[in-house]
Amino acid sequence: MPYSNTESPKNFQVFHQHFTTLEEPRRTNKGRFFYPLEEILFLSISAVVSGSDSWTSICTFGQIKLDWLRKFYPYKNGIPSHDVLGKLFARLDHKEFAKCFSSWVNSLSELTEGEVVAVDGKTIRRSGDGALGKSPLHVVSAYASGNRVCLGQETVSEKSNEITAIPELLKVLDIKGCTITIDAMGCQKKIAKQIMDNKANYILMVKDNQKELKEQVEHIFTITAGTSDTQYDVGHGRTEIRVCKVINDLRFLDVSEEWHGLKSLVKVESERCDKKTGKTSHQDRYYISSLDVDAEYINNAVRQHWAIENNLHWSLDVIFKEDESLKKKGNSALNYGMMAKMALILIEKEKTPKMSKPSKRYQAALDDNFRAKILNC
Repeated sequence: MPYSNTESPKNFQVFHQHFTTLEEPRRTNKGRFFYPLEEILFLSISAVVSGSDSWTSICTFGQIKLDWLRKFYPYKNGIPSHDVLGKLFARLDHKEFAKCFSSWVNSLSELTEGEVVAVDGKTIRRSGDGALGKSPLHVVSAYASGNRVCLGQETVSEKSNEITAIPELLKVLDIKGCTITIDAMGCQKKIAKQIMDNKANYILMVKDNQKELKEQVEHIFTITAGTSDTQYDVGHGRTEIRVCKVINDLRFLDVSEEWHGLKSLVKVESERCDKKTGKTSHQDRYYISSLDVDAEYINNAVRQHWAIENNLHWSLDVIFKEDESLKKKGNSALNYGMMAKMALILIEKEKTPKMSKPSKRYQAALDDNFRAKILNC
């Protein structure tokens, strides 16, 4: 438990509760360590919240803020070196860490009925090692767009793809009542059934990997009108018009019974105009869904899917420099990515100052009280 003369704050106990099940990856004859795992986890998440993005900078943060850290844990032997940190996180079981992460997120955020949960993959570009024949890591994440939190992640093995990773990710998520959106890679019959078995709904993009399905959906939209909803967006130097058309009559879809819970077909027509060049682009996208709702809801849900790119993946790359990371050994990149997602959630949830995420990290580095507020301790 945290080192304190008084009862620790409730939220801090929650952090302890959900990560205490992690198995110690180090081995010694006596089973004791100079630097307990729980101390290292608290040091690391505190440092990442405060702007650290390497084992060296985490170590430096700990040395400077040792007195502050000792308000919560003893740190009897001080702060571990960057080598100790690197070796530990390389060995730490990333799957177990991900399960603890999901459990912790569930304790912080309650998903609302109908909330859109986007599932999408991202490659950690510099995590590969050409000399060892190791490909860059690819991670599939689930992002709740309403709560603005990452719910969990699953790694895609080198000899596999997202089709095998998505079901494993869905197993550890509590998605009852949510709407799951996935791009074309996840448009699989088994995945659709798994989502329905979890008492959630789906909106799955249809592309050429389901060629027969796509051809039939495209044809049906040429002979049936359905309902429609039009939305306009202005920003980032462009205007966009999105027309969402929904058909609930599946009589002309030969494969409808093969897709568990299928109730509607969706077509989204988007037209973008660049304000500077005047250049216009047009794109049609097709989806299948288990929802029997109006076109406005579907249009909004499809739009919210891209929050995983704009709010999660962009933040990991630009704010936490995930793609620039040189963490290549063992599970280092995956475990640091998990801590970055934890830090992002905590920073997002701190609404008091109206400032950017990088500014919050900078203030957390300088202000012990603000850092404690972000960490709920």
